[in-house]
Amino acid sequence: MAVRPTPGGADAGASGRPWPRRILAPLALAQFICSFAGSNMTVMINDISEDLDTSVQGVQVAITAFLLVMAALMIPGGILTERFGRKRCLVVGLAVYGVGALLSAVAPGLGVLILGNSVLEGVGTALLIPPVYILTTLLFTDLTDRARAFGAIMAMGGVGAAAGPLLGGLITSAISWRAAFVFQAVVVAVIIFLTRRIEDPLPADPARVFDTVGAVLSAASLVLVVLGILAADDNVWLTAGLLLAGGLVLTGFFGWVRARERAGAEPLLPTELFRNRVSNLGLLTQHTQWLVLMGISFVVATYLQVVRGYDAISTGVIFTASTVGLLASSLGAERFARRRQQRTLIMGGFAVTVCGIGLLIALSRISTKAWPSTPGLLLIGLGLGVMLTPSVNVVQSSFPERLQGEISGLSRSVSNLGSSVGTAVAGTILVADPAAGPYAVALVVLGVIGLGGLAAAARLPRTPAPTRHG
Repeated sequence: MAVRPTPGGADAGASGRPWPRRILAPLALAQFICSFAGSNMTVMINDISEDLDTSVQGVQVAITAFLLVMAALMIPGGILTERFGRKRCLVVGLAVYGVGALLSAVAPGLGVLILGNSVLEGVGTALLIPPVYILTTLLFTDLTDRARAFGAIMAMGGVGAAAGPLLGGLITSAISWRAAFVFQAVVVAVIIFLTRRIEDPLPADPARVFDTVGAVLSAASLVLVVLGILAADDNVWLTAGLLLAGGLVLTGFFGWVRARERAGAEPLLPTELFRNRVSNLGLLTQHTQWLVLMGISFVVATYLQVVRGYDAISTGVIFTASTVGLLASSLGAERFARRRQQRTLIMGGFAVTVCGIGLLIALSRISTKAWPSTPGLLLIGLGLGVMLTPSVNVVQSSFPERLQGEISGLSRSVSNLGSSVGTAVAGTILVADPAAGPYAVALVVLGVIGLGGLAAAARLPRTPAPTRHG
C-alpha cells in the first residue's frame, strides 16, 4: 500500500514548497533527549555513586535498566501508537518521561533513581519513539527527502548520545548531577509545546488488537538475556541459566506468534517482518551500531573517571571529538544518499568506526594524557554518523504503510537492545577492574563486534547507483 502524500510532507521539498521544519523540529528533539538520557549518566558515575551511597556497578545497573526497559517495551509501544494515534502517544510518552526526569532529580537513593530514570523515562521513551519514526515515514514520502528527515533525526539522536557526556559533565560540574535531569524535563516541556504543530496523517485505530501475551514474552526474553550478560562477572552458571531461559522464552514468543497467525488472530508482530532479508540485515546493523556507540561511551567514560581520575566536565570535553564527528557526518546524510548506495555508506561507516577503536587502543598506551583518545573518538563519531541514517532507511522503507507501526517498534527495540547489551557487555568486562588491561579487552570486544556489523552490511544487496545532482 502506497503512503499517501500529505500537506507539508516530504514532497514539499521535491515540489518547491518550504521544508517543514515545524514538523521535523519536535521529532528530532524527541530523539535527541532520549539518546541524551542514555549516555549522559556515564560522566556522573562518581558523583551519583558518592551522593547516593552506591557503587559504580549500581550506576551501571541504572543505565542498563533504562536502555533495557526501552528495548523491552518498544515493540508494544509501536502497536499502541497505531491503536491510540501517533501524536497522542508521542505527547503521553513525553509527559511520562518528564515526570521520570523530575523524580530522578530529587531521588534520595538508587531505588528512586531507578524508578524515575530507568522505569518511567524508559516507559516514556518506548511510547514516544515509535511515533517519531512512523510520522517521519508517513510525512516524508520522497526517498531523498525521507533520507534528509531521517538524517536530521538520527543526527540529533547521535549527537544526543555523543554529546550526553559533554552536556552532562558541564551541568554536573557547574551545578550538580540532579540538574541534568531538570534539563531533560525542560527540553521535554519545549517538545510538548512544539508538537502542537504536528497533525497525525492517519486516524487512530481503536479496534486494533493488542497481543498481551506476545508483549510479555518478547519483553521477558530481552530482560533475561541482558540480565544474563550483567551477571557474567559474578556467576557463570547464573549467566548460562539466564541466557538459556531468555532463548527459550524467545522461542516461545515466535511459537505464540505463529499460532495466533494460524488461528487468524493478530499477533504482536507478524512473521512477515522477519522474512525480509534486507530488513533483517538492516536491523542487525542498527543493533551493532548502537551496541558499539553505547559500549564505547561507557568504557571510555568509566576508564577516564575511575582509573585516570578525570572529573565530569573533563570527561565530557574529551567526548567532544566524537560529537563533532557524528554531527558532521550525520548532517551530510542527504548529500551522501544522493551519491552513494546505502550499502556502501553502512559498510564505510563500520570500517571507519573499527579503525577508530583501533586508534583508541593503540594511542592509550603511549600517554596518560587525554589527547590520545581524541583521534579515535573522532573517527568513531564520523563512522557512526555515516551509517545511522541509511540503516534506518533500509529497514523502514522495506515495508508498506500498514506495517510501519510494527517495524518502527521492532527497529527501535533492536537498536535499544543494542545500547543495553553494549553497556552490559562493556560494563561486565570493565567494572570488575577498570584498569588498562580490561579497558583494552573491552575495546577489542567492541571492535570485533563492529567487524561483525561490517560483514552483515556487506551482505546487503547492491542497488542502482543514486542519481547525482549538481
